[in-house]
Amino acid sequence: MKQTEKPDIIRRLKIIQGQVASVQKMVEEDKKCEDILVQILAIKGAISKVSKTIIDNHIHYCITDGIKEKKESIIEELDEFSQILSKFI
Repeated sequence: MKQTEKPDIIRRLKIIQGQVASVQKMVEEDKKCEDILVQILAIKGAISKVSKTIIDNHIHYCITDGIKEKKESIIEELDEFSQILSKFI
């Protein structure tokens, strides 16, 4: 992972952590289901954005660098990445 991206990803994950804690509190306090679901949708959106950032980072730095360096293991790495990526689709 590119080190310049890491602080932003960590910041986003901390926000998600706070959102999850908030939803837990809402459930404990018997808040309206609709309000809880709205917050869960926000969490899903935030997780999607973090996932996209990590996927883009992997493609642009790990895979691209492996191709440029003609790494022998790049085909295997691409196959592993493809399997993981298929779970997001």
